[in-house]
Amino acid sequence: MSKAGTLDLASGLGGKIDKDDVLNAVDKYEKYHVHFGGEEEERKTNYTDMVNKYYDLVTSFYEYGWGESFHFAPRWKGESLRESIKRHEHFLALQLGLKPGQKVLDVGCGIGGPLREIARFSSTSITGLNNNDYQIARGKVLNRVAGLDQTCDFTKADFMKMPFPENSFDAVYAIEATCHAPDAVGCYKEIYRVLKPGQCFAAYEWCMTDAFDPNNQDHQRIKAEIELGDGLPDIRSTTKCLDALKQAGFEVEWEKNLAKESPLPWYLPLDKGHFSLNGFRLTAIGRFLTKNMVMALEYVGVAPKGSLRVSSFLEKAAEGLVAGGKKEIFTPMYFFVARKPHSNS
Repeated sequence: MSKAGTLDLASGLGGKIDKDDVLNAVDKYEKYHVHFGGEEEERKTNYTDMVNKYYDLVTSFYEYGWGESFHFAPRWKGESLRESIKRHEHFLALQLGLKPGQKVLDVGCGIGGPLREIARFSSTSITGLNNNDYQIARGKVLNRVAGLDQTCDFTKADFMKMPFPENSFDAVYAIEATCHAPDAVGCYKEIYRVLKPGQCFAAYEWCMTDAFDPNNQDHQRIKAEIELGDGLPDIRSTTKCLDALKQAGFEVEWEKNLAKESPLPWYLPLDKGHFSLNGFRLTAIGRFLTKNMVMALEYVGVAPKGSLRVSSFLEKAAEGLVAGGKKEIFTPMYFFVARKPHSNS
C-alpha cells in the first residue's frame, strides 16, 4: 500500500481537469453543498458531475494521506492503520466466500487499492467499475506495477447504468462507494441485475445511525460537513439502506454496524487528540503541514489555483467525520451481505 510523495501530490492536483480550470471546478463543486447554499435535489440530479469533480480534485490528496485504499476500518489495539485496512478488505472477501478463478465486480473502485489486495488474497479476477478517468488511469498504472494487469481491469461507467449483461459476476462488493449513488434502490437493482443468481453482494456503506436526529441542528451541521468534504448527495440512514436492498430484490443474510465493536475508534487517524508516526499525514499536525505545503506550492505556481480550497474542505470533512463518530450518529462501516435468490419466485 504505497503512498504518493510531495511531487505526486503536486502533479496530481486537479486530476483530469485542466490546471487553469481547477479554481472554477472548486467553485462549482462547493456550490452543490449546504454550506454554500446548495440543495439535496440538485446534488442528486447532478451527481455524475459533482462526484467526478470531487474525485478529480481530491484523489491526489487521498493517495498522499491514505495510500491506495481510501477507506476506514475497525482497528485492534496494537494494530497499525495499514494492517487494519488490509484486514477489513480480507474480512469482506471471506464473508463473500470468494474462490480462486471467480469473476468479481468492485463497484466504485477508486484507484484500485482494495481490488488489488482482494485479488491477491482470493486469487480472483476483479473488474473495477469507476466513472472517473483520472482514477482509472492511475489504477491501471498501479495494476501494472503490482503485476495484476492480466487478471484485473477497469471499466469506465456509471454504477446506475452498468454496461454488463445480466448474471455476469460471481460476486459483487462495494467499499464506501455506493453512498455516492443518488438513489440507493436504483443502484442496488443494477448490482442485482449483473450478479449471478444465488450469489452475494457485500458492502461497507456510509450511513447515519439511529442516533441521528434530523431536528438537531448540530447533527445536521455534521452531516453537511461530511457531504461537502466527501462528495455525497445525501447520507442515508442504515434503515433506508436495508430497505433499499430488499426493494431491489436481495435477501439480506446479515447486517451490522461494525463501528460499534471496534476496540479503537474508526475515526482515530483523523482525531486531533491522536498522534501517530505510522499514519502521520492523516493526523491533525500532518494535515496542517500538508495544508501549508499546498499553500506554498499554489503560491509558486506548482499546484493549480484552488488547491488550497480543496485542502480546506477536506479538513472540514475530517472534523465532521470525527464529530459524527464521537456522537455515534455516523458510521462508515455499516456492513451487509445480501444474496440474489436463485429465482424471482
